[in-house]
Amino acid sequence: MNRIKAKRTLTVLLMLMLAACMVMTGCSSKDGEQRYAYPLATASPEDTVTQIYAEKFAEEAGRLSDGRIKIQVYANSTLGGDRELLESCKDGDIPFVVQNTAPQVTFMPDLAVFDVPCAFENLDDCRAVLDKPEFRGLIDSVYEDGGYHLLGIADQGFRVMSTNKSVHSLADFKGQKIRTMENPYHLAFWKSIGANPTPMSFSEVYIGLQQHTIDAQENPYEVIVSNRLYEQQDYVVETNHLPHLITLIMNDEFFKGMPAEDQKILTQAAAVATEYARQASDDRIADRVNTIEESGTEIIKIDEETYQGLVDSSSSVRESIKKNVDKQIYEAYIGK
Repeated sequence: MNRIKAKRTLTVLLMLMLAACMVMTGCSSKDGEQRYAYPLATASPEDTVTQIYAEKFAEEAGRLSDGRIKIQVYANSTLGGDRELLESCKDGDIPFVVQNTAPQVTFMPDLAVFDVPCAFENLDDCRAVLDKPEFRGLIDSVYEDGGYHLLGIADQGFRVMSTNKSVHSLADFKGQKIRTMENPYHLAFWKSIGANPTPMSFSEVYIGLQQHTIDAQENPYEVIVSNRLYEQQDYVVETNHLPHLITLIMNDEFFKGMPAEDQKILTQAAAVATEYARQASDDRIADRVNTIEESGTEIIKIDEETYQGLVDSSSSVRESIKKNVDKQIYEAYIGK
């Protein structure tokens, strides 16, 4: 174990000891049954669909087990950032994690299928594909091979662009310095449409927009509002280039070691939480749009010609992903 990983593991263990003190009080057996208290971690703020998803899952797990299975949610990177949480979950230090798929591609390359730009024009079509048994079986295997058990996939709607330049045609994207996550396919998409993508830590985005070191950024409405990014932008452009998918995962070895009854409970709890989170996302988007418009920031719905321009210009990104992910997974997701 190298020094960095040792430090990370020690930090996680200390946090879990604190968690145990907080949530396992009175955790002794009752009527001969062991009461469980497990941490579930996210790197997202509390006022997000990610938190709603996590809390609903914890609530349902408790309800279905008559209070026997307890799960405590830790938000806002309390137990680590996205990468640390993913590593801790795989190592078995943290049993449950809820996070976006983008940081998982480094660990499970086939998940790049979720980075295919402009794959869906509406969320209903995307959700229908995610729920198809054929696709779900394939993607479950990807997570299992990576050391995880996939319990569910919800979303925070589409990712959209915020900027200080009015965008009404493909040419309007040209030269805009836009912050993206450090994901090669995300970078490639923005380059393909003429923008100048710049990876940047999310914690630096607000000040970057304020100081004009970047012109734009892209995120779902949920993130734009919860972090008040719209305060520094004149426009939000509904590029809808990617669905912002949120996965509920757990350590695979831990899942397989549980009694069949508990496996069933967690699976049922995840199914209920997934539908609940999707509905919450839909409801909250309308509220977020109102917040942005009331601030004076204009929301631009791009026309069909411009959207088709995004599709055509990014065809090379689609082909690159197609070559680098499992053929069955790609075809099950895209449909061709």
